[in-house]
Amino acid sequence: MNAPRWVIHLPTTLTSLDQATALAVALRNSLGHLTVIDFGETTLSEEDKQFVRTRVWCDAPHNGPNRCRLPNDHDGPCTASDH
Repeated sequence: MNAPRWVIHLPTTLTSLDQATALAVALRNSLGHLTVIDFGETTLSEEDKQFVRTRVWCDAPHNGPNRCRLPNDHDGPCTASDH
């Protein structure tokens, strides 16, 4: 039996989705080497609407074990890089 995974809810003082997305990108860029963090599952929500989540990245499978790193709902094909 697999142990349950844990989610860290990290409140911020940011007031826009764009700012929160930029912080998520910065965290992935600086901490992406840590295998204990699943950045592909990152979602954002307003403080008082935590049940309404916005997915940050596409995260579709791409080239074997890799995942798409483009924004969710991106145009064009998936890619394993940010560009």
